[in-house]
Order: sequence, then C-alpha cells, then structure tokens
Amino acid sequence: MTLADFLRHEIGLTGTHLGCEHGVCGACTVLIDGRSARSCLTFAVQMNGRTLTTVEGLNVAVGLSPLQQAFQEHHGLQCGFCTSGMLMTLTELLSDNPDPTEQEVREVLTGHLCRCTGYAGPVRAALAAAEHLKGIKGAA
Repeated sequence: MTLADFLRHEIGLTGTHLGCEHGVCGACTVLIDGRSARSCLTFAVQMNGRTLTTVEGLNVAVGLSPLQQAFQEHHGLQCGFCTSGMLMTLTELLSDNPDPTEQEVREVLTGHLCRCTGYAGPVRAALAAAEHLKGIKGAA
C-alpha cells in the first residue's frame, strides 16, 4: 500500500492529495525525516522508524504555521489541490535555507503542477514567510 493511500484511507489524513499517482504533480508531497518525498511513490511500510510530517502537522499550537499564514495573506492558493504539496516542499526549503531568493523558490516549485495560481502567489507567500521567520529569529 502506498503511503498516500495509507494516509488518506487508513488513518484519515486527507490533506495529502493524490493527483497523477506517478510522482509528477507534487500534490502528494510529504516530509520524511525532514525531506520532501512523493507519498504516491513511497510504500507505507517504509515509514517504520522514520519521522513523517504531513500538511496536518504544520500547524503550530496557536494556529497556522508562518508559511500557511503567508499563503493565506498573499493569495498563495486558489482551488487548493496542489497547496499541501507546495507547503511541504517550501517548508523543507525554508528549513534548509531561511533566506531564499525568488529564483530558489521558483526552482523548488518546478516539481509542482498548479493550473490556478501561475505560481506568483505561492512565490510571494514563501518569500514573505522567510521574512517573517527572520523577524522571529531576530527577536529571540
């Protein structure tokens, strides 16, 4: 059983979407040990002893993560089908590179197909989240 099917059908975590089921569209992206991976190409059994984060796990105690909040504020989504996958990939990017350039954001989003946004909103949202996170770290 694929990880995507296990998440959606066995444990009810439906935030991970299935699009192409061939690893091309990016909608099913999750984080495995902090690295983005296509859950439609991963077997559920491979998660034994691994750390798995889905879009449901991005929420912080007080609500949305800074990236999720930025997606809301900067119109980073329209229909929302690709959003969870983008959020996961961008979470990895911001973890690895807290000050990405616009080109770096655009580059990581090339693995995600989105028919609605034209990618402008998600790029703005990622850059805004990076700025917000820098402010939080600077205040600490």
